[in-house]
Amino acid sequence: MAHTSHDGENYLNHEKGLWSWLSTIDHKRIGVMYLFTVLVFFFIGGVAAMLVRAELFRPGLTLMTADTYNKMFTYHGTIMVFMVVIPLIPSAFGNFVLPMMLGAKDVAFPKLNLASYYVWLAGALVATASLVVNQLDTGWTFYTPYSIRTSTSASWVLLGAFIMGFGGIFTSLNFIATIHKLRAPGLTWGRLPLFVWASYATAIVQLLATPVLALTLFLVVLERSTGIGIFDPKLGGDPVLFQHFFWFYSHPAVYIMALPAMGIISEVIPVHARKQVFGYWAIALATFGIALVAFVVWGHHMFVSGQSELANFLFSLITMFVAVPTGVKVFSWVATLYKGDLHFRMPLLYAFAFIFVFTIGGLTGVFLAALGSNVHLTDTYFVVAHFHYVMVGGTIMGMLAGLHHWFPKMSGRMYSEGWARVSWFLVFMGFNITFFPQFIVGSQGMPRRYYDYVPEFTTLNQISSVGAWIIGVGFVLMALYLLHALFRGAKAPPNPWGAATLEWAQDSPPPFHNFDKDPVVTHGPYDYRTSH
Repeated sequence: MAHTSHDGENYLNHEKGLWSWLSTIDHKRIGVMYLFTVLVFFFIGGVAAMLVRAELFRPGLTLMTADTYNKMFTYHGTIMVFMVVIPLIPSAFGNFVLPMMLGAKDVAFPKLNLASYYVWLAGALVATASLVVNQLDTGWTFYTPYSIRTSTSASWVLLGAFIMGFGGIFTSLNFIATIHKLRAPGLTWGRLPLFVWASYATAIVQLLATPVLALTLFLVVLERSTGIGIFDPKLGGDPVLFQHFFWFYSHPAVYIMALPAMGIISEVIPVHARKQVFGYWAIALATFGIALVAFVVWGHHMFVSGQSELANFLFSLITMFVAVPTGVKVFSWVATLYKGDLHFRMPLLYAFAFIFVFTIGGLTGVFLAALGSNVHLTDTYFVVAHFHYVMVGGTIMGMLAGLHHWFPKMSGRMYSEGWARVSWFLVFMGFNITFFPQFIVGSQGMPRRYYDYVPEFTTLNQISSVGAWIIGVGFVLMALYLLHALFRGAKAPPNPWGAATLEWAQDSPPPFHNFDKDPVVTHGPYDYRTSH
C-alpha cells in the first residue's frame, strides 16, 4: 500500500490558533475535540468512582454522609454513561478514522458534524453544571417516582441528557449518509473495514433508540414542572411505564457502547496478528444480529417489576440469543489469532484484555438472563460487576486498544512501549481486582447503591477499593506517557503497523484533505500482501 507524503500540511498545523479548532469542519479535528472533551469527563467520573470506593472501604461513615454518597455515585454513573462511554468511540474515533477508511475527504455533512459536537457539548455542560450547582441523587437511571419528587436538579440534568441525544442523532445520520454515499471507487460492501460495519450498525441503533429516551426524559421534566400524572402513581401515573421506556433505549445503548469497541477489536487483531480476518461476513452479519436482538430484550431489566410470567419467560429466552452473534465474534477473533504472526504491541494486548473481560461479562450475563438466578441477583453487586465487565471492561478496553492503535496516526508520534506495558498491567489487573470480588459479595446478597454494608463483606470491599486505586494509578501513568509522546515522542512513520486499510495510506498525522486524489480500492481491508 503506497502512501502519499505531505511536508508540513497536515490537519494539526493546517491553521493555527484556538479559533481554528473551535470553528473547524475537518472531521479529524472534530474527532480530536470529542476525544479530549470525553477524556476530561472521564477524569471527573473516575474521581467520583474513587471517592465511592473510598467510602466503601469499611462499614459505616468513612469519608462522606449517606446523602453525599448517593450524589457521588449518581455523578459517577451519569457522567460515565452519558458523557463518556456512549460518545467515546462512535463520536471520537468514528469521526477521526471513518471518512479516511472510506477514502473520503470528510463526512457527508461537515457543518452538521461540527454542530453535533456543540449540541452534545451544550447538553453535557448543562447536565454537569446542574450536578455541581444543585446536585442530584437519583442514580443515572432517574427512576420514577423519586426523580419526579426530588428537590435536587433532576430537571436540568434530564434536559442536558435530552440535548445530548440530539448530538448523537445528528452524528448517526451523518455517518449513515457518509457510508452510503462517499465510499471510494472499488470500496464495495465486501471490502469495508469491520470498524465501518460496527459504526454503521451503531448509527442505526442510535438513530432508532435515542428518540425514545429523549421523549421519556422530556416527559419526566414535563411532569416535574406541571404536575401532570404520567409516571407518578400519586397522580395516576405508572412508574413501571418509565422503566419500559427507559430500558427500551438503554439496553440498545449498551451496544451503542459495545459494538464500536468490537469494531476496534476486529481491526486490531488482524493487523497485529498479520493475518486475514477469519469469518469476515460472519463478523459483519453478527454485528447486525446483536443490534437487532438489542431492541427486543429490554424487559430482562424488569424481571422483578411485576411483569407477567409469560413476558418474563419470553424476555429471558430472547436474551439468551444475544450469546449467539457475540460468540460468533469471539470465535472469529480467536480463530484469527490462531497461528498468526502475533506482534505483542499495546493494541493487541488491550485486545486480549477486551476478549478476557468481555467474555466474563457475557458469561455472567447468563445468570442474569435466567429467571431463577436473576430474582436472587437483582439489585446486588453481582449486577454492578457484570455491568462493568461488559461496559467498562469491554468498551474502555476496546477504546484503549483503538487509542494505542491510532495514536501514531492522530498525533504523528510514537509512545513508549515499555511504560505502556506497565500501565496496561496496572489497568488490567486493577480492573479485575476491583470488580471480580463484587461477583462474590453480590451472590452473597450485598445490595448495590447502598451506603453501608454488614461487616462480613469488609475484606472483599477493601480488595475492590484497592483495585480501583490501582486502575487510577494505571490511567495516570498512561496520561503521562501519552502526553510525553505527544510533545517529545519519536516521529511516527506513515504506517507503523503495516495495516492495509486506507487511513494508513498517507502520512502521520494525515493531511488536511486526507487524499490528494480519490483512492481506488483494489483489495480487501486485511490483505497484507499489498501493505508494507
